[in-house]
Amino acid sequence: MLTRRNAIATIGFGLLGLRAGATQAAAPKLGEDGLYHMDWYLESFLDLSEDLAGATAKGKRFAIMWGLKGCPACKRMHEVHMLDPKIEGYIRDNFEILHLNHIGSRVVTDFDGSKRGEKALGESYGVRFTPTIQFFPEGTTGLAALKGQAREVTRMPGLLEPAAFLAMFRYVREKGYESAPFPDWLKKQA
Repeated sequence: MLTRRNAIATIGFGLLGLRAGATQAAAPKLGEDGLYHMDWYLESFLDLSEDLAGATAKGKRFAIMWGLKGCPACKRMHEVHMLDPKIEGYIRDNFEILHLNHIGSRVVTDFDGSKRGEKALGESYGVRFTPTIQFFPEGTTGLAALKGQAREVTRMPGLLEPAAFLAMFRYVREKGYESAPFPDWLKKQA
């Protein structure tokens, strides 16, 4: 028999469940390509100028995350860092992430209109290991004339500890790179 007290308790537990669900990050999925994917990563036609313009139109920043099948740091990034609701929520809300395969063959159109496979694109940007995250400016103006890393505002070469990992995304979102290198900016934040 459903009493008023049981009904209120049931509703209360239901609301607690909804609240708990809202604070949990979505679990990453291991794709057929061997890369971990978050359900909010950018679905792309692999045209970097379009992706950057789309991110900017949404009020977000654009970044490319390079992964590799079997990469232990990539696994840790997705199973530790991206499962932290604070980290995952901040990145999801403020960035469009294009996840590319360091040895992949999908054809990507670069900012200058050239088309390369993922592996060749990574090589042209000097991506040497995974995970590497490239952060780009808010607009495409002038990017076609630049080469490789000169197009980036900064990059995260390798996996930082969770607090510094989140700080790197804040550094880009807050345009800290305009005033100081990341290590100096980070010291000022402490």
